[in-house]
Order: sequence, then C-alpha cells, then structure tokens
Amino acid sequence: MKSGVTRKKFPASTAEWEAAIAAAPGKDRPLKPDEELAMANSVVVKSGGYAAVRSVVASQRKPGQRGPQQAPTKQLVSVRFSPEVLDYFKSTGSGWQTRMNDVLMEWVNKKSTR
Repeated sequence: MKSGVTRKKFPASTAEWEAAIAAAPGKDRPLKPDEELAMANSVVVKSGGYAAVRSVVASQRKPGQRGPQQAPTKQLVSVRFSPEVLDYFKSTGSGWQTRMNDVLMEWVNKKSTR
C-alpha cells in the first residue's frame, strides 16, 4: 500500500515561489468549507519549531475546560457534617461552601490567638 506522503519539491527560484503563491487560495480562489475549517483550527508560530507549536496547542483550552491554577490554595477533602449544619449553609444560597470555609477559618484564627 502506498503511503499518503507526497514528494513535492520545495520552490527553488523566485518564479517558482510566485507561481506557488498565485496557486494558493485567495480572493479569486476561495477556500472550500473543509479547508476553511482546517485554517480556522490551525496554529501560526513564527519561530521555535515543534516545541513552540506543542506549547501553543497545549495552552489552548476547549470550551468549558478549566486551565491550571497558578497556585492551588484549597484542597479537596471529604467531610461529614450534620444535616442541620449543611441545611443552614445551603439555605444561604450560592457560595455556601466559601461561607462555611470563612466561618471555620474565623474559628481557627480565634483558637490560634489564645
């Protein structure tokens, strides 16, 4: 089976370059829809080679995907609270976990100053 690799020669002269540029899509030669999509998803890097392209692609997030935190400040843990405590904090609306953290932090600060 023949591979999909083609062996086109790189333009050597200015005339060959001009011909290649003229054959490229432009105002008079619009892109096909699948070519447009490929161009929209492409990455342009002026220098740095393969490593630069990889870093740019890695830095692009998909919609809804969180990026890495600069300095993680909180840890994920599993804690059991009484239903009354949870009901109280959840009834205060959105951000109840932050408020619960603030109350616990206030208690820790109060105990550590004694």
